[in-house]
Amino acid sequence: MRPSGRALDEMRPVSVDLGFTKHAEGSALIKMGDTHVLCTATIEDRVPPFIKGSGLGWVTAEYGMLPRATNTRMRREASAGKQGGRTVEIQRLIGRSLRAGVDRSALGERQITVDCDVLQADGGTRCASITGGWIALRLAVNKLMKAGDVVSDPLIDPVAAISCGIYAGQPVLDLDYPEDSEAGVDGNFIMTGSRQLIEVQMSAEGATYSRDQMNNLLDLAEKGVNELVAIQKEATA
Repeated sequence: MRPSGRALDEMRPVSVDLGFTKHAEGSALIKMGDTHVLCTATIEDRVPPFIKGSGLGWVTAEYGMLPRATNTRMRREASAGKQGGRTVEIQRLIGRSLRAGVDRSALGERQITVDCDVLQADGGTRCASITGGWIALRLAVNKLMKAGDVVSDPLIDPVAAISCGIYAGQPVLDLDYPEDSEAGVDGNFIMTGSRQLIEVQMSAEGATYSRDQMNNLLDLAEKGVNELVAIQKEATA
């Protein structure tokens, strides 16, 4: 029995609140159970120096957690004078995941920055950030298309992410914090809407896992991503 009472292949309830902030070109508050992430997308008519003059666009991301997103207060990274290694790793993951679904030629020489701010954490914050980040990106690109600033849609495929793991000896979908903290195996799966893998992060947490178990987790992840992509499409239709 999972602590939440969910079935092994059942995700937490997912909801999306579009246009959550006033000023961003695209914004969405995504809730996956008790994990809540605010995602905003900002369009800028510039690109990093290493692609300037190439005609290619760029999508990047930043990630952060509010001090009381967790059960004890975390010190703001700004007060420490630098980002932690976890933060840097996650925001790089978000950026390269979202870029996998973008035709950068069609985007043109402009940058879209997706900011993912965790308001409340209960496991799976990077997955919620990627899934919600794509929604914010979709809304921002819609504005570019409506204004005629891009000729063709640069978003070639939705991108979503879900966690899976082995908890109490069973493969489970969408781990919350009680499961994540006790899981023998924990993984994050990032995929496109056409079921292509972008990245898989899997590690054993005190127990090894077999090829068959990994296949089971991939099957669960595909089911979860399919459900998330359907939610993305419905929210942005």
